[in-house]
Amino acid sequence: MRLSDLQNKDVVNMEDGKKIGNIIDVIIDKDGNMEALIVQKSKFITNLFSNKDELEVKWKQIQKIGEDVILVSMVLY
Repeated sequence: MRLSDLQNKDVVNMEDGKKIGNIIDVIIDKDGNMEALIVQKSKFITNLFSNKDELEVKWKQIQKIGEDVILVSMVLY
């Protein structure tokens, strides 16, 4: 699978069923393994108290990569 394939999928939180956003980048460790996805937060998730519009989703938080969505398990505050 290519990064461009992942970027076309919505990232959805399994905890509340809400769309988190879309992938804009990845973090790769020194061994070449994908460590995390950088997700551009959707306007519904952006917190008024946070100036970051990006969210880091660790690889271990990804539950399933489907045809249209990536399901992740994370608690957002």
